[in-house]
Amino acid sequence: MLALIAGTGDLPPALVGRLAEPPLICAMRGFEPSLNPDITFRMEHLGSFLADLRARGVTQICMAGAVRRPQIDPSQIDAATMPLVPKVQAALTQGDDGALRIIIAIMEEYGFHVMAAHEIAPDLLPQPGVRTKIGPASDHTNDAFAGESCVVAMGLADTGQACVVLNGDVVAREDAQGTDAMLQKLCAPNYENSKSFDWATDISTDLRKMVKSWLADKPDTTIDATGGILFKAPKPSQDQRADLPLIGLRTVMMAAEAGLDGIVIEAGGVMVLDLPTVRKVLDAQGMFLWVRPRGGA
Repeated sequence: MLALIAGTGDLPPALVGRLAEPPLICAMRGFEPSLNPDITFRMEHLGSFLADLRARGVTQICMAGAVRRPQIDPSQIDAATMPLVPKVQAALTQGDDGALRIIIAIMEEYGFHVMAAHEIAPDLLPQPGVRTKIGPASDHTNDAFAGESCVVAMGLADTGQACVVLNGDVVAREDAQGTDAMLQKLCAPNYENSKSFDWATDISTDLRKMVKSWLADKPDTTIDATGGILFKAPKPSQDQRADLPLIGLRTVMMAAEAGLDGIVIEAGGVMVLDLPTVRKVLDAQGMFLWVRPRGGA
């Protein structure tokens, strides 16, 4: 039996829709998904939660969706979790990848097999190559090398998985707020002249309305990233069973609004939600999606 520990975002529902049998949906309190959870738990009760899963016959766990670091209330730690306190404390002092490695190790000690999201849905990892009608120019190829170097350095520091590059210069770096927040800071206030209103006729009316509604909140920006690329890749030696990078329609909309020419993701290391719609939107905007092997080979 599979337990899906679901965070926020579109990934958990996408996984549930691909499973032949419904999983046991679990959620950490304060980070409830759009799905209806069967179990809600808090980090202070991690030991009891894992024991409960084992008693229910769960043998596999998949973690998917966004979750921020919880605030731990020491007074709420139960007896079953008390032996795990040193490991949980160590996890909370690590970066995201280090913390997840410790949590995964705890789950494995309880006898669970921890699965990656793309093991459930292999189609979330697109094949290498250019997945859109147009491809990158030589300048974009050079930018991709700069982006890769930046993300490797960020990954070694366990800080982020994405950046924006223009003319060989990194103009924005992902932080704890995520890729979409980074892109939103680059979005131009002049929405009437922005890419996201230049839709091809094959984009549905509902999709056009959704994008216009999404872009209604107009941020200020002091950085012009027009013509740049979004580069996204996993951290070096990242455990791919959790927190594998992800892009989706919202990321594409923000990249278009920021005036970027395209998106470059590492082949085998970044998931794409709803690839057909993502490709359709990128084609409508004259943008590219390049699924690039590590090192650019």
